[in-house]
Amino acid sequence: MATTIAVPKSMIPGGSFLLDERRPDEVFTPEDFTEQHQLIGQTAEEFAVNEIVPNIEKMEHKDFSVTRDLLKKAGELGLSSAEIPEAYGGLEMDKVTSCLIADRIAKYAGFATTWGAHTGIGTLPLVFFGNEQQKQKYLPKIAAGEIVGAYALSEATSGSDALNCRARAQLSADGKHYLLNGEKMWITNAAFADLFTVFAKIDGEKFSAFLVERNFPGFSIGAENQEWSSEHNAEDHLHSLMADLVNNRPLGVAIGSLRLALGIQ
Repeated sequence: MATTIAVPKSMIPGGSFLLDERRPDEVFTPEDFTEQHQLIGQTAEEFAVNEIVPNIEKMEHKDFSVTRDLLKKAGELGLSSAEIPEAYGGLEMDKVTSCLIADRIAKYAGFATTWGAHTGIGTLPLVFFGNEQQKQKYLPKIAAGEIVGAYALSEATSGSDALNCRARAQLSADGKHYLLNGEKMWITNAAFADLFTVFAKIDGEKFSAFLVERNFPGFSIGAENQEWSSEHNAEDHLHSLMADLVNNRPLGVAIGSLRLALGIQ
């Protein structure tokens, strides 16, 4: 049974507070935090102070074993699964909880970037658009921090212009798998991630997303892009991506995946 947490009384479009007048009771403030919010915030604060901060120097020198260990510990504390449904090992909490955790984790920007990419763009596409088989296979491990997620949209010739991507996906003759061919760049967590949400066009036309495991045949990671990487966090490119996705269904096709690509971020 999912935990119930109090939420604001009304849904207000993001940013509208800049233009519209609002009543005091419509504004969510720290005074509105529930006891559970405060407890989770305290847990995240203690994790940041006792686990993240003492390891900053190691992460600055790109010791990714430390980064992965911290992601595992965060998962064990439930700090990486607030937005994952309880049925798949998550806590299934509200956005206030997610924001509280993110605020505490942000004591060190390098790890905050890694954690944010893992719990956000590395996880939510699967939560919102994955099929049941995909969710059961990956989400419990993501929630526990056993595997790390990454998100592969950008290419050398297409960043925010998602539909201009050159990566291609072709269904095999027997219809059992897809073959992806292309490259991706500036992929946060690429150096150590286990599961990638990779965007490509099926037959060069239908923009879609695929789940690609690091050990899939033909998949490789190129050198780190030093110019674009943020301190300890590696933003490598997926080099000569030719991943054979056996029995893998796309997360979404055509306009559905455009909404996935732009909405998740």
